[in-house]
Amino acid sequence: MKWLVLLWLVAFSECIVNIPLTRVKIMRKTRSEKNMLKNFLKEHAYRLYQTSSPGSNIATHSLRNIDDMVYVGNITIGTPPQEFQVVFDTASSDLWVPSILCTSPSCSSQVLFRHNESSTYRHTNKTFSIEYGRGSMKGVVGRDTVRIGDLVSTDQPFGLSVEQYGFEGMPLDGILGLNYPNISLTGCIPIFDNLKNQGAISEPVFAFYLSKSKPEGSVVMFGGVDESYYQGALNWVPLIQAGDWRVHMDRISLEGQTVACYSGCEAIVDTGSSSILGPRRLLDKILRSLGAKPRGSEHYVSCSAVNTLPSIDFSINSINYPLPAEAYTMKDSRGDCFINVEVNPVSTSTETWILGDVFLRQYFSVYDRGNDRIGLAQAV
Repeated sequence: MKWLVLLWLVAFSECIVNIPLTRVKIMRKTRSEKNMLKNFLKEHAYRLYQTSSPGSNIATHSLRNIDDMVYVGNITIGTPPQEFQVVFDTASSDLWVPSILCTSPSCSSQVLFRHNESSTYRHTNKTFSIEYGRGSMKGVVGRDTVRIGDLVSTDQPFGLSVEQYGFEGMPLDGILGLNYPNISLTGCIPIFDNLKNQGAISEPVFAFYLSKSKPEGSVVMFGGVDESYYQGALNWVPLIQAGDWRVHMDRISLEGQTVACYSGCEAIVDTGSSSILGPRRLLDKILRSLGAKPRGSEHYVSCSAVNTLPSIDFSINSINYPLPAEAYTMKDSRGDCFINVEVNPVSTSTETWILGDVFLRQYFSVYDRGNDRIGLAQAV
């Protein structure tokens, strides 16, 4: 069963904030069973690393692709460094990891931050609480040195969970947000802004290349763009407004016929979501057009028919971005093929779609804070 995590934060020490965000759809039930997860991680274990090319100002950090469902990378916190596996997420702005103070059962399977073992840790009196679709957490805000490979953010504020529920079997320790500071749920400066302000990166740009069907090869890069990860032109799309990785989308079509976003709509480019999300009524129309049949929470098609299905075409800033059937279909644990889309549970006043990893495996993406724009190009 696929699921989304919905976050709300209540900042107890200050005013009450209620901000719904679509979050990470981590794993399917068939893959989240502990024995299957352990087997996968053991089979595909390798060291995540960071490289900087000689003479280049680009810092490239490796991510691991777990079953095309979630991409994780290693960071360290504290002195001496303690290592954590996190999702690098463009839809949120905060960094959080589990704490040694956490006594919840789910924390027993995660790496816990030991603040008392870090000589550079600073405590704050700020507390926060996050409610999820199928879980929750409470925590405190601390400050310490955070490293993403060779990149170092000193005195970085981050969240430490002290209670959390619903995280059992997940292949991650925490989340590292890469969105704008104005949507920070803890009210803290995001790590990307700290790196920029401290001069650790030369340009206020980061980018993602997400591999397909293999654990290795995915990267997030900071400070510039490595052109070897895409082909053709890098097309720039202005943000609807500075402060969120959200762009205007012209239409969604199948075989030249518009099936959604008829009068234009909004699209959130989200590395923390694994699928395409949209309004139920319009998703149902697309699924019917593809001949998909409901089974449980999924919509299935014959695997033998996948190569005959049309692409789903997303028109953004007058440029068409086709998503072929082999990109938007996946196989479940029994080898049956389903369409990897789902209903956006967040009600909005305007039609809003979320372009998650299904889309971003096909298109290399660049996030330019200096010019408030996103770049898209065909991934290699």
